Amino acid sequence: MFALSLLGIVFLFGVNKGEFHKHLTEPSKTCYKCKKFHLGLCYDIMKSCSLGYQQSCAIENIYILTRKGRSMYFYSKLSCMTKCEDINFLAFERRTELICCKHSDYCNLPEGA
Repeated sequence: MFALSLLGIVFLFGVNKGEFHKHLTEPSKTCYKCKKFHLGLCYDIMKSCSLGYQQSCAIENIYILTRKGRSMYFYSKLSCMTKCEDINFLAFERRTELICCKHSDYCNLPEGA
């Protein structure tokens, strides 16, 4: 039984090339958390969240599409997100831009805020 649990621990640290160990030894980053952020103000309760394993600070910028096909900024969502990737989503009436960061504390504040 002991050998089996030891094998499980070795597998956990060996498979991800020490990423889990790196996460345990690094100081955790802190991010802003707000459901509706616009022009430097949180229209909800501004909270914070600490990054967990494989998480990043995230900014979701929501844009309304005009009849001429242009994007007009509406508001942002700030959060901690697991396996976050920078991406743009395009729907019929809105565009969502997802920006991820983890280089410093509170890095998920939209530019110009």
